[in-house]
Amino acid sequence: MDKDIEEEKSVKFKYIFADDYNPIYANGVFGGVAPSGELVINFYLERHALPISQSHHVNNDGTLDSTVLMNEPDDLGSSMVRFVNNGVVLNLDAAKVVHSWMEQQIKLLEKNVQTKQLKKKV
Repeated sequence: MDKDIEEEKSVKFKYIFADDYNPIYANGVFGGVAPSGELVINFYLERHALPISQSHHVNNDGTLDSTVLMNEPDDLGSSMVRFVNNGVVLNLDAAKVVHSWMEQQIKLLEKNVQTKQLKKKV
């Protein structure tokens, strides 16, 4: 073997998941740059507010009849809820890596969506 030819080096990464690992749906994000200079990202699920409780009459056959009483907050009709279930904190280098990865994934997703739309037209 020629000494000028370097041997190719590689590394294998194994993924270890926490016992309580559970992907969570998010449809929004809130955060920004923290005083520490790190990026704070809080993911949330945005939805309409719900009443505190509802009461129903029960029919003889066991089905529910119309709502009898709703216990609701004063601002139920004008409120939205942003349920924050998780977040991440990234330093600048990690944020750049995540940004690059997301950009690649978005391009793939857009390509897949366009392909599906073209197939529907045919």
